[in-house]
Amino acid sequence: MSEATSIDQAVKAMKDREGKYLTFRLADEEYGVSILKIKEIIGVMPITTVPQTPEFVKGVINLRGKVIPVITLRKKFGMEEAEYTDKTCIVVVEIIINSEKEQIGIVVDTVSEVLNIKEEDVEDTPTFGTKLDTEYILGMAKMEGGVKILLDIDQVLSADELEILENAA
Repeated sequence: MSEATSIDQAVKAMKDREGKYLTFRLADEEYGVSILKIKEIIGVMPITTVPQTPEFVKGVINLRGKVIPVITLRKKFGMEEAEYTDKTCIVVVEIIINSEKEQIGIVVDTVSEVLNIKEEDVEDTPTFGTKLDTEYILGMAKMEGGVKILLDIDQVLSADELEILENAA
C-alpha cells in the first residue's frame, strides 16, 4: 500500500467520526452514538427475558409487532446494574449483523442531547498499555467540561454475541 493511500484512509477515518451524535449517560460517563444509527428512543417497557443468554442481554420487546432484542450497556461494559428511573430509556439502534440491517435496543440511564462533533474535537482512543478491546470506541470527543466516549455501535458486540441476539429475536 502506498503512503498516499494510507494517508487517504486516515483522512476518511477522521471524517467518519465527524457528525451529529446522540449522547447518553451510563453511570457517571457520557457516551455518543452517530445519529444515523438511531431509529428511535422509547421509554422502558416490559422486557421478556430469554433463557440462556449472556448477562448483558435483557431480553426482547415487542415494538409495534416487531420483536427486538434489548441489551444493557452497563452490564456489557462491566458496570453495576442500576434501578430504572423515569429517565431510563431504550435507544433503538440499527446495526449490521451478517451484512443485514437489524434493530436492537440498548438500555441507557438517560439521554442527554444531540451534539454536532467536529473532527478536531475527537482524539484517538488512548492505548492503555494492555490488550484491552477498544475497537468499539471511535474516539474521545473533547467537550467543555469533559470527554464523551464515541461508540461504534456496530463493533460493541462480537460476532458470537450478535448471533445470540439474532437467535433470541
